Amino acid sequence: MNKRLSITLLTAPAMIVLLGVFILPMLLMLMLSFQDDNQAFTLKNYALFIQDSFYLEILWRTIRVSLWTVLATLLLGFPVAMYMAQASGKMRGIVTMFILAPHLISVVIRNFGWVVVLGEKGWINETLMKLGLIEQPLRLLYNELGVVIGLTDSFIAYMVLALATSMYAIDPSLSKAASILGASRARTFFTVTLPLTLPGIIAGTTLVFSLSMSAFVTPALMGGTSVKVMPVIAYEQIMATLNWPLGAALAFLLLGSTILLVTLYTKLIETKRYKEVFAS
Repeated sequence: MNKRLSITLLTAPAMIVLLGVFILPMLLMLMLSFQDDNQAFTLKNYALFIQDSFYLEILWRTIRVSLWTVLATLLLGFPVAMYMAQASGKMRGIVTMFILAPHLISVVIRNFGWVVVLGEKGWINETLMKLGLIEQPLRLLYNELGVVIGLTDSFIAYMVLALATSMYAIDPSLSKAASILGASRARTFFTVTLPLTLPGIIAGTTLVFSLSMSAFVTPALMGGTSVKVMPVIAYEQIMATLNWPLGAALAFLLLGSTILLVTLYTKLIETKRYKEVFAS
């Protein structure tokens, strides 16, 4: 009894803060999403989303950009995580420091840095034009490509750390055994390393996808008015047009879509793994 009371008292402050700054505001926003201008109950805010193809296209663009970000972070982060898994403890700490160091700087400043690099007169376009590889500047900003680059820069650390944590648990002798049995490096990777890294891949992709779906600053700065995503549209409805009910509805539709897609993804992975285990 004393142990249970101690646990309750220790967790009570955190639960009170969680209730006050997260759960109650979310419930109030949910109630607001079902109100009209006269504060009467209505479903028109949600019906508008379904009936208007504009909002459906915005949702699909948000999902598409998030999926490209997941793919980019996975492809770029996997080699780094493999290096960290094979490196010494000191080198792991150094690499981790370099990965986390950019996050000590505001995301706004980092995004403006990308604007300088990717702009029409930025470093990349200027270099390519001086080398004679292009005649006109490439459009690397204010499109989905620019947003994906910014989101990849923001969230690649989460992917690398998730993958590296999973790889740390892999016994190095497994790769040596596969090599002794005649397996090539590619076969060892696809039959040993990749399957054992699957928990890290699931964790990293889920985390990056969820963060990308809810990202606001990067799409607003690097997408401009050309790339509208759900968080930006919800913000504009609330702050620009003062349509709080519609903005709240869009926010909860985004939240519901993210939870649904992540749940389907994890269920699909678990079902596939169960079938593989059962078949073996």
